[in-house]
Amino acid sequence: MQFKKTLEIKANHKQVVINVTDILYIKASVNDCYIHVTSGSVYKTRSTLEAMEAQVGEYFLKVHRTYLVCIMAIHALEDTLTLINGEELNYATRRRKEILAQLQEKQRKLIATFALPNTPKTPEEYHAFYRSFDQMPFAFTDIEMIFNEDRHAVDWIFRYGNEKLAEVERVPLSGLIGKSFGSIFSNMDDKWLCTYERATLYGERLEIMAYSPEIDTDLKIICFPTFSGHCGCMLFPLDEIHCVQKQDELSEIWKNYLLKQE
Repeated sequence: MQFKKTLEIKANHKQVVINVTDILYIKASVNDCYIHVTSGSVYKTRSTLEAMEAQVGEYFLKVHRTYLVCIMAIHALEDTLTLINGEELNYATRRRKEILAQLQEKQRKLIATFALPNTPKTPEEYHAFYRSFDQMPFAFTDIEMIFNEDRHAVDWIFRYGNEKLAEVERVPLSGLIGKSFGSIFSNMDDKWLCTYERATLYGERLEIMAYSPEIDTDLKIICFPTFSGHCGCMLFPLDEIHCVQKQDELSEIWKNYLLKQE
């Protein structure tokens, strides 16, 4: 079963259509539900949590009598439930094992819907599959995520990389391929893990721009799912990107895009 694509509700006396994959969680209060989405907006609608659960599809998890959470939004399940945006929710901790088992089963079903078949087995097979990236002018890598028993990403292994990747990471390919990131860089930043985890587990295509303390460089990274448990990453040092558009034009494009997400 795929994600239900949209949810149509009545909020603020008008009909609103929400992309279901944009929903972080739904909170019930008395006779209303509050739908929290990735843009930060919250939509109040007259409904029960049970009715919401029936509408959004199977890739949501009821973790508390008042909370229905998208499995794509769950980053960690410890004393509290941590979302991918850093927000923390209370959940029924006495049901932690049950909730974790349900989460992992739903994740497995979802992963199976978008992963590429026939994962390469050797460095030679990875290189043969990605040979067309060898001479690309941007850094590219396929990474295999390492998860702990709670299905939480803790590291990743470089399975393929081109020479531009070695240049950006300042490590020869022989020191990257087959090695985990944490074994190369002891100061690994968790923000990369969270992003790659989302692409790997949930098939999201994501972009992150941030400072990398590991290589002392500002980076733009675009990542996307490849094989099961893997994601591909294109890396661009920001000082190598030269935009042909004026800053005010870019600002207007982003403004219009964000307004569409409201």
